[in-house]
Amino acid sequence: MDVITTAVTAGASEGGVSAAYQMLKSRLAAQSASVADAIADVEEDPASRSRQFALSDALAAAGLAGDRYLRAAARNIIDEVERRRAARAPAASMAGQPDCAVMRVFFATNRELSGDRHPARLFGNARGPLRYGSCEVSIPRDHRMGELESPSLLRLEFRADPEQHVVLLAAELAERDSYMQALKQAIAASGSRSALLFIHGYRTTFEDAARRTGQLAYDLGFQGAPVFYSWPSQGKLSGYIVDEANVEWTQADLAAFLADFLQQSDAEHVYLIAHSMGNRALAAATASVLAARPELAGRIREVILAAPDIDADVFRHQLLPALAGVPNPLTLYASSEDSALRASKAIHGYARAGESGDGLVVAQGVETIDASTVDTGFIRHSYFAEQRTALSDMYYLIQKHARAAERFGLRAVESAAGRYWTFRE
Repeated sequence: MDVITTAVTAGASEGGVSAAYQMLKSRLAAQSASVADAIADVEEDPASRSRQFALSDALAAAGLAGDRYLRAAARNIIDEVERRRAARAPAASMAGQPDCAVMRVFFATNRELSGDRHPARLFGNARGPLRYGSCEVSIPRDHRMGELESPSLLRLEFRADPEQHVVLLAAELAERDSYMQALKQAIAASGSRSALLFIHGYRTTFEDAARRTGQLAYDLGFQGAPVFYSWPSQGKLSGYIVDEANVEWTQADLAAFLADFLQQSDAEHVYLIAHSMGNRALAAATASVLAARPELAGRIREVILAAPDIDADVFRHQLLPALAGVPNPLTLYASSEDSALRASKAIHGYARAGESGDGLVVAQGVETIDASTVDTGFIRHSYFAEQRTALSDMYYLIQKHARAAERFGLRAVESAAGRYWTFRE
């Protein structure tokens, strides 16, 4: 990794508050809008190697990677960190054993291969045929529920360490038949005959999706097979319009994979979770499968829609009736504090299904949870997986099969439209 990207990663890991970091960032942003966007993406998740690579590529394309002044400023930031690191006593290992868990996560994706063999860059953001495989994701033993641990300058770290951070360690491709066989074996070995399928949202790389799925499965104490479906999100702040086109394009592939998955995996209890724009693909694909193969509906245990970036009227009047075949009520987490949903409403001019407030979706067949009070700082559009309360609520839904009215952390609210829930304070 080039010295400027390393310095930006280090500065972003401490929150981007140092004067030296802010000066370097402003000089870079002033010279290239694409570099400014790439820095914003690294700041959202400094541990994401794919985002670091994207910044390095943007610097090279803008002709900034070799700038002597910028490189000197970057070295000053790194030198400061190295001096502080040298002053720290090395931590003793615990009986010489790795202090992390390694999760095996299955995937399906219609991203095109990048030609790079590094796990974080195995797939790019272009459209491709449906491919299958599995990943290894490290989870630190002292992992806190809902956190994607990243390197931090405050802890004198800026390189991903599997014993301290959630890291994508490996990603391997497999042919469809061997993939399904391995998935069957993992589901059978779990004893629960369960699987969790996660569909990510806007501004998400393949690496981001893999790390998030491993973290979710670990936090939820999920005993079955964790799986994610990765569509070709651009993985960057400026990619919203392209992401919209790709999430619509991916729906046919996701429907085909979901039908195949439900029929061939031998999972008896499937939990579907989607985030943000990924809800568009999940809702449409699930509706398509239920219409064509209604006998598969009984395998779907829960459908969880987190911050769904879907037109609220389309959701109410078109998607909900099409999803009526799902045995249990849908679970919808909404927030009036979600910045990405507000931006989406500004672009489209209409309310989104994931909004709360006056536009909160309350409907038969949906257990709606207003997550706005969990944390007023949901600006990173990832509160559904990064806030302990929301994840704890999901834990009781998935592990205890408790409906909203039975979960202690929720309080029922009666409205003119019907009952919904909010988190107890």
